[in-house]
Amino acid sequence: MLTSFPYGKWPSPITAEMLTQQSSKISEPQACGDDLLWIESRPAEKGRNALVQLCANGARKDVLAEPHSVRTRAYEYGGASYLVTPERIFCVLDTDQRIYMIDRATHLLAALSPIGNYRYADFCWDKKHQRLICVREDHTKANHAEKIDARSEIVALDLNGETQVQVTGADFYSNPRLNLAGDKLSYLCWNHPQMPWDGTECYCADINLAGKITSTRLIAGSKNESIFQPQWSPTDELFFVSDRNNWWNIYRHTFNCAEGADADGSGNVECICDLPAEFATPQWVFGMSTYGFINGKEIFCCFSQNGQWNLGLIDITHKSLRKIPNEFKDIAGVRCHNQQAYFLAASATQSNALYRFHNGPIEAALLTNPSTLTSDDIAQPEAISFTTSDGEIAHGFYYAPKNKTVTAPENTLPPLIVMCHGGPTGATETSLNIKIQFWTSRGFAVLDVNYRGSTGYGRQYRDRLKNNWGVTDVIDVCSGANYLIERGLVDKNKIAIRGSSAGGYTVLAALTFGDTFKAGASLYGIGDLEALAKDTHKFEARYLDSLVGEYPAQQEIYHARSPIHHIEQLNCPVIFLQGLKDKVVPPNQAEAMVNALTAKGIKNAYVTFAEEGHGFRQAESIQKAIEAELGFYLEVFNDV
Repeated sequence: MLTSFPYGKWPSPITAEMLTQQSSKISEPQACGDDLLWIESRPAEKGRNALVQLCANGARKDVLAEPHSVRTRAYEYGGASYLVTPERIFCVLDTDQRIYMIDRATHLLAALSPIGNYRYADFCWDKKHQRLICVREDHTKANHAEKIDARSEIVALDLNGETQVQVTGADFYSNPRLNLAGDKLSYLCWNHPQMPWDGTECYCADINLAGKITSTRLIAGSKNESIFQPQWSPTDELFFVSDRNNWWNIYRHTFNCAEGADADGSGNVECICDLPAEFATPQWVFGMSTYGFINGKEIFCCFSQNGQWNLGLIDITHKSLRKIPNEFKDIAGVRCHNQQAYFLAASATQSNALYRFHNGPIEAALLTNPSTLTSDDIAQPEAISFTTSDGEIAHGFYYAPKNKTVTAPENTLPPLIVMCHGGPTGATETSLNIKIQFWTSRGFAVLDVNYRGSTGYGRQYRDRLKNNWGVTDVIDVCSGANYLIERGLVDKNKIAIRGSSAGGYTVLAALTFGDTFKAGASLYGIGDLEALAKDTHKFEARYLDSLVGEYPAQQEIYHARSPIHHIEQLNCPVIFLQGLKDKVVPPNQAEAMVNALTAKGIKNAYVTFAEEGHGFRQAESIQKAIEAELGFYLEVFNDV
């Protein structure tokens, strides 16, 4: 028999502890021989990134014991923190950001890179010259106060740690990759004010027998074309993803110039799969991969259409794609090895896990966090599109409250939590998210918005946020909430909005410049755009040029869109959750908003985490944050 409880106060089987018990996240899969390796983040071990190996005999082991954590802080967001070869494993340890070398036969650990203020990522093994090629971020002369940035470059380290700079001059580099012959090196680069999803360039350099670069040519890309994941095929052709036709599609460059080809080689580029689909995601971290080669004729890939992820096999010869049936909602980290494909995926009922494909049914290579929840416990997303108040279309996913043991009193409607994803260049996912289920199982409805500027809907949709951050995203979250109110699905007097980082800015802007929401939660969110423009790291130092305008030339716009300068318009409660070691969004922004709200007598809460940075990694922090947020909403809505 169902028990009646008010919406928002349902007894839930999903506790705050489950968010961390089941949030051990895996990333960066790699295969070598018969072994699989991956990075496993463990909130229960203070956020340690364990390097884990699954051996051919089925045994699973940590490559490095606690407290070793494999993590690079290059470009702040990191990624691609290790490389496995038949003889060695190269990895970056979080403690000192040096590259270490693990002998796979003796298991001995030894430092490879020299002591210094360097950060490394995105490794490639040069077998011919017995050296490691990677991206290095040199902070030796960096001085934030004097606006001297760290220098990015591609370097080579031999097995004695001797370092040679291979490529330098651009603001950013990524994806250094050698062809099979070892005589060509491809890589991506971009310069301020572009972000990698705005404009990147793919180059190919010729390498002589001595390992020196002799010439370099531009393959693809520009300030208005985003290139993603250049990769060499088994036939030594260079493939890459480009958004030159509005969609991130896969292209091939051939080096045998056909008659009539352009002198720069651009005439040798052809689209392998022309679809209104995205075969890429924003390159926030190193090492992102959406495709790989099963063999010289087939590409295994994942791609997004209308916010939903799919798997496919591309026949290179016929330029055709065959979808692979699956139930996954989120797919990433594609790696191919020995004619097999490995990838990370999550479904509506199973969180992030590692899977294998080999000319047949998809197999689970590694299941993590096996869910104790059934489909009766889990709220399923409903894809919605709605007309915005300025007459365009935005997208999102609606989750109705779900709890198999509880019902709500008649003639009542649930409170709504509108979620704003980070980035802001990014997208929400529809796979099992325990945090969303934490809310729906308690009787909250959830709307996860892919506001204009989100990825997965083509470049034109992505570019709608340019010069409009704090405008179109705010319109979209408000329009989405009003759409659900008009459908009679939620209580218009109990509408909250939450978001982290860039999503936290949308939260504060929506609360300040609109009256749709009755409460908000900002997790390490931005209250002062001008402060962010003045005080952030190199990777995002010019991000706001395209989202808001050039600074300080457009200072008035920064002031106009910063909630901190319009606190008199903010008249509803807000909870702030902030890591005190956050260098992306420093704590002083949250503190300024808290002080202003307190002075005005508006209910607020400020919850800090002394050992956290930008994003919460430790189990205790994650649990404390969501419990504080729940308690805050209940207090606010009880006053309605």
